[in-house]
Amino acid sequence: MIEPNGNAFKAVAAGGLLAGALDLTQALILFGVRVPLSIAAGLLGRAAFQGGAGTYALGVFLHFFIACSAAAVYYAASRTLTFLKDYPLVCGLFYGAAVEEVMNLVVLPLSALHARGPYSLQDLILGLLVHMVVSGSRSRSAFGDGEECPQQHFQVIDTVKNYHIFPATPGVERLPDE
Repeated sequence: MIEPNGNAFKAVAAGGLLAGALDLTQALILFGVRVPLSIAAGLLGRAAFQGGAGTYALGVFLHFFIACSAAAVYYAASRTLTFLKDYPLVCGLFYGAAVEEVMNLVVLPLSALHARGPYSLQDLILGLLVHMVVSGSRSRSAFGDGEECPQQHFQVIDTVKNYHIFPATPGVERLPDE
């Protein structure tokens, strides 16, 4: 599945790092600077909230590990399911919704925190929209093998914060605002 020229690694790394950075940034803005401690608490339990810089760094590392893992799954699936490459924006939005649901319904309940809700409707909708948009932008990185992708397929409009997210893709210019 990994191609000899390293494009798979580059695509997964770019997608995972981009999605991780966007997701962590929005989480820090919305929920505060203790978010990485909450992530680390998924592995260490409630004691992580009393942790210091090492626990904080662990939370950041785990966050990017999860984001890169999600990007790797999308990339691997896109090699077989070609419609994921043909329609990256739409598929990325649905994939983002799936990632959010797997986190809420599988990962968090199985974590050391045993988080099962109830979740507020606002948090559920916001989380769903943010992960859909973040994964929509990440899906463009699955084109690490030089395939053509129409520009309109990866211009993602972030409806949550009302600004544009554009993946850092060489040779692609920002589309004008409407």
